[in-house]
Amino acid sequence: MIPPWRRVLVPGLSTLAMLVVLIGLGTWQVQRLHWKEDVIAAIAIAEASPPIALSHDPQPFTKVFATGRFQFDRAAHLGAEVRDLRTGPTLGTYQIVPLIRDNAPPIMVNRGWAPQTRTLSLDEPSGLVTVSGYVREGDRPSWFSAADDVPARQFYTLDPRAIGVAVGVTNAEPFVLVALEPSRPGAFPEPAQQLPRPPNNHLAYVITWYGLALALVAIFAVWTRKALRS
Repeated sequence: MIPPWRRVLVPGLSTLAMLVVLIGLGTWQVQRLHWKEDVIAAIAIAEASPPIALSHDPQPFTKVFATGRFQFDRAAHLGAEVRDLRTGPTLGTYQIVPLIRDNAPPIMVNRGWAPQTRTLSLDEPSGLVTVSGYVREGDRPSWFSAADDVPARQFYTLDPRAIGVAVGVTNAEPFVLVALEPSRPGAFPEPAQQLPRPPNNHLAYVITWYGLALALVAIFAVWTRKALRS
């Protein structure tokens, strides 16, 4: 006759291994939760702070301002996004324009979203302007990135230097300045209204992994009780 403890040995070891994995995943998500909360808090502090003069090597999401002249004849379009306007859902793109500065490299500025089809001209200021916004790191294309249409100046990857070269700006900064201004109803492009905030779903993952661990313990306890009685 097989001793009772041997009947639960292998299932018990398997359960223990799965329990370690589930608890480890839950603990990792707790750490990620604290990290994400710190990131969101730092973004909120930066958003409430006044912009500072753009430095040579700014940190991502820093609020800054820069002065220069826009070159609208070298403007490009980024992405494709549908927004709800008074006339209904409307397809549009983001306007990317070089800002030419004195004694400093040009900056590719994301001035905001504008509909592809519109009745009014875009707001394109001339002369010396000061742009306030936040620093956005450039992206690199991946296997799943849509192909850029260089002749049409339509881009789907926010690579400031690649976009700059395509429109005739060869020494652009490696980051983008995303314009951050109050809303102007009816005026395009529409600049960003706030700094982006990353999603924070880690608490749900914590509950999921720890909940599965508790369920596993409960199921194993019920099974073990029945196995030892038989």
